[in-house]
Amino acid sequence: MPELPSFEVLLALAKTGSIGAAAREIGLTQQAASARLASMEAQTGVQLALRTARGSQLTPAGVVVAEWAASLLDVAHHVDAGLGSLRTERRQQIKVVASQTIAEQFMPRWLVSLQAAATRRGSTAPKVILTATNSDHAIASVRDGAADLGFIESPGPPRGLRSCVVAHDELVVIVPPDHKWTRRSRVVSAAELAQTPLVTRELGSGTRDSLTTALHQELGDKMQQAPPVLELSSAAAVRAAVLAGAGPAVMSRLTVADDLAVGRLRAIPVHELNLRRQLRAIWVGGRTPPAGAVRDLLSHIISTPTQPTVSR
Repeated sequence: MPELPSFEVLLALAKTGSIGAAAREIGLTQQAASARLASMEAQTGVQLALRTARGSQLTPAGVVVAEWAASLLDVAHHVDAGLGSLRTERRQQIKVVASQTIAEQFMPRWLVSLQAAATRRGSTAPKVILTATNSDHAIASVRDGAADLGFIESPGPPRGLRSCVVAHDELVVIVPPDHKWTRRSRVVSAAELAQTPLVTRELGSGTRDSLTTALHQELGDKMQQAPPVLELSSAAAVRAAVLAGAGPAVMSRLTVADDLAVGRLRAIPVHELNLRRQLRAIWVGGRTPPAGAVRDLLSHIISTPTQPTVSR
């Protein structure tokens, strides 16, 4: 099957009646146009044109092939226009999936900052369609192509995906002000925390996985955690359950910063545990994200200091 540029030469020859005019029609030299036509004839085994002193004319076979070429090139132009539209849409819109802490505490700042930067440049920021979920679901959405870019708080980079660190966070053990842990002088140990039924997020939550990883690092791989007293699907529900007295919880400091500042909740230190964690962007592909809106958004996030500040 000849390539499309060869069909363009044939169609231009049918229109103009000479190789020289056909070459000018499509922006080639006469030599290049003649070489494409000769290559097409050699490839197909069909004589398509007769060269004479007065110019060139198509053979009967060449007339038929030129008719096919007109239809073929028309379809090709439609496909090219459609691909251009898809490329434009991809540059203008991006599907992002983020774990709840990142979706609630970081993404609003990042997106407002992205829009402000675009306004300063006189351009338009890409439309970001954001879905908040847990880290496991975010990883699955990026892997199966449902999302262009993901943000997770799970410990460590996921296998099979590219990632980079975009922010840092810290987990904190929280209890109501009248909880017994607030009234004793002895600090809570990692072992005691592991043995205490907690209010937790659902399985697959980055916060829950980060706590489990920290406990394993301190207590060993044989560490067994007590079953949760409640297992809830959002940070807001966990916070409300702790305020209602259901039990302690481990949450991002960012999500309870206001409660800690005014004393609605108390932070209980567990000095043995390293509860700091890295928050990551994840994507499919090469070492750098795909060009366009995905790369623009991530580059902006990395280069802009938008880390929320929390009260200690």
